[in-house]
Amino acid sequence: MPQKLLIVGVFLVILYNLGAGLYYLLVDKGRTDRTVNALTRRIAISLGLILMIALAAWMGWIQPHGIRVE
Repeated sequence: MPQKLLIVGVFLVILYNLGAGLYYLLVDKGRTDRTVNALTRRIAISLGLILMIALAAWMGWIQPHGIRVE
């Protein structure tokens, strides 16, 4: 359960950075680098989340399962 909460928390941080990027895009109108910085953080956190999930699956901390179509 703590792993799922961590994943959801990181996902919320990713969504926050996406929203911050949109806000800075609308407010700054290209005059500052805040939009680029927010979206760069979002990409870095997303890659970190993917690597964290892959490591957890490889170490056996989480069990991936497929979607069964019947």
